[in-house]
Amino acid sequence: MEKIRYFDNAATTKINDEVFRTMLPYLTIQYGNPSSIYSIGREAKREIENARKKVAQLINARTNEIYFTGCGSESDNMAIKGVAYTNKDKGNHIITSKIEHPAVLNSCKFLEKQGFKISYINVDENGVINLQELANSINESTILISIMLANNEIGTIQPIEKISKIAKDKGILLHTDAVQACGNIPIDVSKLGVDMLSLSGHKLHAPKGIGALYIKSGTEIEKFMDGGHQEKDKRAGTENVASIVGLGKACEIANKNMTEHVKYLEEIRNYFIQKIEERIPQIKLNGDRENRLPGNANVSFKDVDGGELLLKLDSKGICASTGSACSSGSSAPSHVLVATGLSDEWTKGALRITFGEDNEKEDVDYLIDSLVEIVEQIRKNK
Repeated sequence: MEKIRYFDNAATTKINDEVFRTMLPYLTIQYGNPSSIYSIGREAKREIENARKKVAQLINARTNEIYFTGCGSESDNMAIKGVAYTNKDKGNHIITSKIEHPAVLNSCKFLEKQGFKISYINVDENGVINLQELANSINESTILISIMLANNEIGTIQPIEKISKIAKDKGILLHTDAVQACGNIPIDVSKLGVDMLSLSGHKLHAPKGIGALYIKSGTEIEKFMDGGHQEKDKRAGTENVASIVGLGKACEIANKNMTEHVKYLEEIRNYFIQKIEERIPQIKLNGDRENRLPGNANVSFKDVDGGELLLKLDSKGICASTGSACSSGSSAPSHVLVATGLSDEWTKGALRITFGEDNEKEDVDYLIDSLVEIVEQIRKNK
């Protein structure tokens, strides 16, 4: 079988071997329900709290401010809808951006159907939010601002600290979707000034189906799922113990290795960008060249169809994407690239490459050589 070279770490990451080993006992011998009072139940509960501490340490939060969820999308839904329902008597206006993840955008669209008013803020050509437009959009009924920390398609990092100042000056809650950022850049919720932050395990080498929501102490949100009293009565349902333990271990590893991780990803990303700009004509780097996630390279190839490009890369054992995995079933151009003002001739040829710690230089060279060959072939056959 041909070697698979994986360059789609923004879609999902491989479970770390140490994370997997840490999870195994809670899938086999330590299978107790954390709500039970006997020994294997108490052990499960202890390990959940231990994992909660590790997640908190990754983002410099208090342990009691971390709530486990089923995924990053659930965390976004829980934050946005929870604040909306809690504060509906105070106001019905929410501010977000045009380049948010579908979990945020579709939560807002759902609330619009219930009478909430949503302002979708523009971004510049690099995907950076227009701060003046955001500030001007605030009115007396504004109850929440939700802006992602880093974009999942083009990697642009938003000025959350500046947005926080705008929000706090007006007494408005701030949520950030940090699903792509957590584990890839240092995060300090106190420094950012956010009231809520969403993260997901499978973006930082933990399993799929586990996420977390940071809720700053004193922030009230209404639960939107009924059942038992788990997660301090904020999120019902028997806890996914093994995955929670895995998320805790992944956060511990990410916290320990952050400096080296960022440096390595930046090196191979910059090498990749430099080489393809040298070797392939008529290409465009999407997103901010410097202010972006260390492993992200989103590039558009003129006169190339992104879908055809992906299929030809796949035939060479290369995994990449044209944008968000959550939008892969759509034939519409990327809403993120459209929001940056990119024309059709560039949006249709976009390719998202997201590097991980398993990618070696020889893999990157193989990717570069393959792109040079495939792009030339596609253009020649047009």
